[in-house]
Amino acid sequence: MLDWIRREAVYLWYYLDIQVRQIAPYWALGIVLGSAVSVFGKKYIHGAFARIEQKKMGWLGVIPASLLGIASPLCMYGTIPIAASFSEQGVKDDYLAAFMMSSILLNPQLIFYSGALGKTALLIRCISCFLCGCAAGWLIRFFYRDRSFFDFTGFHEGRNRDTDPSMLIRFLKNVWRNIRATGPMFALGILLTALYQIHVPDDFVSGLFGKNNGFGVLMAATIGVPVYMCGGGTIPLLIQWMEDGMSMGSAAAFMLTGPATKITNLGAMKIVLGWKRFILYLAFVMLFSLCTGIAADLF
Repeated sequence: MLDWIRREAVYLWYYLDIQVRQIAPYWALGIVLGSAVSVFGKKYIHGAFARIEQKKMGWLGVIPASLLGIASPLCMYGTIPIAASFSEQGVKDDYLAAFMMSSILLNPQLIFYSGALGKTALLIRCISCFLCGCAAGWLIRFFYRDRSFFDFTGFHEGRNRDTDPSMLIRFLKNVWRNIRATGPMFALGILLTALYQIHVPDDFVSGLFGKNNGFGVLMAATIGVPVYMCGGGTIPLLIQWMEDGMSMGSAAAFMLTGPATKITNLGAMKIVLGWKRFILYLAFVMLFSLCTGIAADLF
């Protein structure tokens, strides 16, 4: 028994060390640059979004709205009050949908985390999240042109915590908040990945998520719903799954359904959508993820 415990400890330490050295630099870079965007660029991002409506861009306005959602460093519970204030200023629901959808899926911090997945996976993640935001906006514009899609009743923009007179102190406080918010999930993701490497057969993932006529994509899109923790927490798992044979399409589907159906994000979306439109949101996410995954495997 003692020998088994020692052997397990050695294996665990070995794989933990590999995971930390492989992924920690991307996590640290994401923390620093994400905080920089939050402290120094957030007001410019939101100001640019507010000006989209003023420029009367029509359906093309969905494109910059989606890009600005990706650039926004806020979580969904921070994005909704901002969207509510934009709605009060007269910004249309199609622009808000594009902004909120892409903001759910991606942010500057997660972009740098995803660099650990490789250039191809990073590019697919960025493009698919952008297109998902655009698709959400255009669907709202087409089907809800004369009706309201969101209900922001009771939502107001929260207190800004980056208020210290010193820019450096504001930045350092933001970095510390990001570390506390993402650090535990990042550590958990590394631990789970190390345990997976020790105990799960190498051919398990290739059999489940490999290229098998869309079944692997469907499975990845489905498990993204309960498995996804946070961006930093799932990157180590995704890296190992892809090394073990997970197809790029399956990874793309997981990277879309995961953040879109994370419990905290689902709770926020349910509040502003109501049950009927909430079901439409889930159906849209699953269908878009499935189509994206299949397209990624084809090309």
